Amino acid sequence: MPRVVPHSRPWITAADVRAVARAVRGAALAQGAEVAGFEAEVGGFLGLPPGVAVSSGTAALHLALLGLGIGPGDEVILPSYVCAAPLHAIEYVGATPRLADADPATYTLDPADVRRRITRRTRAIIVPHQFGLPADLDGLLALGPPLIEDCAQAIGARYRGRPVGSFGAVSIVSFYATKLLTTGEGGMVLSRDRRLLARLRDRRDYDERRRHAVRYNYKLTDFQAALGRSQLRRLPAMLSRRAAIAGRYRRRWADLPITLPDLPAGRSHVYHRFVIGVPGAAAPVARRLSRLGVTARLPIFQPIHITLGLDGFPGTAHAFRHGLSVPLYPALTSREEALVIRGLQRVLA
Repeated sequence: MPRVVPHSRPWITAADVRAVARAVRGAALAQGAEVAGFEAEVGGFLGLPPGVAVSSGTAALHLALLGLGIGPGDEVILPSYVCAAPLHAIEYVGATPRLADADPATYTLDPADVRRRITRRTRAIIVPHQFGLPADLDGLLALGPPLIEDCAQAIGARYRGRPVGSFGAVSIVSFYATKLLTTGEGGMVLSRDRRLLARLRDRRDYDERRRHAVRYNYKLTDFQAALGRSQLRRLPAMLSRRAAIAGRYRRRWADLPITLPDLPAGRSHVYHRFVIGVPGAAAPVARRLSRLGVTARLPIFQPIHITLGLDGFPGTAHAFRHGLSVPLYPALTSREEALVIRGLQRVLA
């Protein structure tokens, strides 16, 4: 049977396996010294204090909203063109989600549309750096409400020379299996506000507290953190590998009738996803690539405005119809890369 190029595949090395094995053989399996080390190292990578490691990116968003004191009666702006995790987190705290449109050129939040959605009840804006490209942080910061930077797909990206995650009131990272670095499942909350981080640590650990409050069992394990620390040491090399593959895609597909990922001035792209715009609907192109052994996907399963039965999001509608994510990750072999390049050329030439 012909080999199929998967859309995503984590890059797990022998060093990663050894790190996890050491943690498993160690004194603690649950949250312990490895988690504390991981929190300090991720914070240091972003120029921030040690973060708060949690069990998922969604848990990180939940705690970030709680840390900003958001609850019933408040509104939080989020993009429609995003996975469902931010929507769930907003609903966890009892706040009202207010959707905003995407810039169809960058797939990130459109600050002009966000401005139109702000009301007197807006307490925060969740800002995903979509597919590895920083959002227009200058435009969004100028709007006033605190930003929650969602760096699930963009750890290592930079905006005007600074790491994403260092601009908002609070930021989150996801370490899911297909993210830029992985712990299998996991996430982290980061901020310059050490008091906010202390409050979130208290919320994360539910037991052995003299005073009762609603808390959550959102802890990360030491063996997950050991994998994360090993991956973090290789993150610059993994991002360099992604950039090299992206460069070859750009050169080989320059003459195809597609829109290549946008690169606005002052923003570095880390290519969690290589999302192209195709002339017609993306879904048929994905099916044709599949027949050639290449797994391409719509980068968002379904925009949130469709899920909620809303309309009035033309940028998101355009991105959803035309956007197609093709395989790009550090574990992609040269042979697989060649299959992806030739496959798209055959389908669209």
